[in-house]
Amino acid sequence: MSSTALDRTPRGFSLAQYVTCLSGIVWREGLRFLHQRERFVSALVRPLVWLFIFAAGFRQVLGISIIPPYETYILYEVYIAPGLMAMIQLFNGMQSSLSMVYDREMGNMRTLLVSPLPRWYLLFSKLLAGTAVSLLQVYAFLLIAWFWDIAPPPMGYLTVLPALILSGLMLGALGMLISSGIKQLENFAGVMNFVIFPMFFASSALYPLWRVQEGSPMLYYVCQFNPFTHAVELIRFALYGKMDWISLAVVAGCAAAFMTAAIFAYDPSRGLARRAPAGGET
Repeated sequence: MSSTALDRTPRGFSLAQYVTCLSGIVWREGLRFLHQRERFVSALVRPLVWLFIFAAGFRQVLGISIIPPYETYILYEVYIAPGLMAMIQLFNGMQSSLSMVYDREMGNMRTLLVSPLPRWYLLFSKLLAGTAVSLLQVYAFLLIAWFWDIAPPPMGYLTVLPALILSGLMLGALGMLISSGIKQLENFAGVMNFVIFPMFFASSALYPLWRVQEGSPMLYYVCQFNPFTHAVELIRFALYGKMDWISLAVVAGCAAAFMTAAIFAYDPSRGLARRAPAGGET
């Protein structure tokens, strides 16, 4: 091809092309989610077990004092609701990453690799699709919790949406980063459990941090440095129309860091990294 022909080759993409790519990836993830109804049910079973069974037993043991953003004493079920919402997003982020490992093994990832669009955009589109699916699961949980008399202020259902999007992006990006280092599908379950359960239990999802500090100061500092703790607190404050600025900064920073690391972690032999030109170094 002559240099003149190369100069005439379009170097960018229009906004419509980017939107078409994003909508296609989101639609694919939505169809996969609809065809896997057991995934939707399992996503709700875990938090509902904690809400209906464990919370009933812990209610008399763990009293919740008046702490921000609450302005009065609350039941234990009300306290753990934001943590269970974040747990749904955490599991969904890992499930989305599991699908990436599956697509890589089955060869479906090649469908994305042949696209001329930037690889980072394809990865980000997949992350947005996974976050959108997690939002459906969280609001379904909130609907069930409403029948259990766990109802934030009406505006809370709207004010919590940006917090859910940001926390979903952070947890989804973490899952993508983990999946970049996993070569076989069989290894993902063990790694997923190694990440999910420490993040969930070493956080403020199930008990206030002041109670953790009373029992174990070392665990308290672990919880403070846990990004999942700040995701829970961001959701908790947003449900009541308030803002935890420290948690916002931590979640936004971790989301950007995890996303950047995931982009660079995907090499051409594994997934969505930019491929070197023919004859060049890989």
